[in-house]
Amino acid sequence: MYNPRAFAVEDLPQLHQMMGDCRLAVLVTHGEHGLQASHLPLLLDTQQGPNGSLYGHMARANPQWRDLEAGAEALVIFAGADAYVSPGLYPSKAEHGKVVPTWNYVAVHAYGSAEVFSDAQRLRNLVGALTDRHETGRAQPWKIDDAPTEYIDSMLKAIVGFALPIQRLEGKRKLSQNRSPADVAGVRNGLGASPDPQDRALAHLMPEQLSKE
Repeated sequence: MYNPRAFAVEDLPQLHQMMGDCRLAVLVTHGEHGLQASHLPLLLDTQQGPNGSLYGHMARANPQWRDLEAGAEALVIFAGADAYVSPGLYPSKAEHGKVVPTWNYVAVHAYGSAEVFSDAQRLRNLVGALTDRHETGRAQPWKIDDAPTEYIDSMLKAIVGFALPIQRLEGKRKLSQNRSPADVAGVRNGLGASPDPQDRALAHLMPEQLSKE
């Protein structure tokens, strides 16, 4: 992705945190049928390989897994908080008027080639781990063992799993770092006061980023 130096994130633990904060990733491949994309929840194992490894599954009826099986390089997009930035949030607008709209956001792109698997126990372990992650915090978390064994076995036959060692990572936090301190504060305060929860989520990231400059 286009990633000016001011916005680039290279710290691996920070990249992993940004990926972990994204609940639904986008897997993009190119193969016999052209570009394909699937929206998938993924698990990140930070201890596997120099950059970590991603694990997920998709419907067997989804032809995209064939791209992975063929060894095609995959791009996985983790999109975080984002917000429209109005020129009206910049104090410098009143000074010289030389401002235009933009968009602030955080994102990570992960690249690698995946191994596809259909082993029932391995799939069961993967589905169980994904379930545990997203059921955490619920009053009565659902467990894979709550469903009849025969039913789960039949459902596992309808999916394929994949393991994707990450070969390359690109991270971006575009949080107005290229603006003056007054403009940054204007954006942070304006988005923080917005009724839109996505705007407020983005504003919450700005002090954290600025404190590391």
